[in-house]
Amino acid sequence: MRGNMDSAGSRRGPVRSDLASGFDPEHASGDQTKETFRIRDLAREFGVTARTLRFYEECELLAPRREGQDRIYSRRDRARLKLVLLGKKVGFSLEEIRAMLDLYDLGDGQATQLRVAAKRFQEQIERLKNQRRDIDTAIAELERASEIVAQRLAERS
Repeated sequence: MRGNMDSAGSRRGPVRSDLASGFDPEHASGDQTKETFRIRDLAREFGVTARTLRFYEECELLAPRREGQDRIYSRRDRARLKLVLLGKKVGFSLEEIRAMLDLYDLGDGQATQLRVAAKRFQEQIERLKNQRRDIDTAIAELERASEIVAQRLAERS
């Protein structure tokens, strides 16, 4: 099961949800009754490598407990992984994601986390719209240049 890999070694692909479901427990995917997960369970469910999960642990995004050499992930780790992958999918850096996730631990019923997330989401939407505009401009310029080159080639033939 090979796919495109990012710099952390995660496969781009089968996260089976969208960003909104990450914030809506009613629409969360996966086994809601299971309390713990092994590394291969999460790797398979989210389409990432074990190396990616270990990398996220090094970045303090996940905190599995250890049983000997085995990593045992909690439902909290699973939920955090889901949000990490969704955040990456929409262009947030791991540092930005960690900052938003860390707000969960403030004990204010997620109010601060949700306010900060809403603000960051709007900022990211604007950033992506600007990128899209820049890409559209670059495509238009390349199309014009391509037409000119094609005309000059046709004139020489």
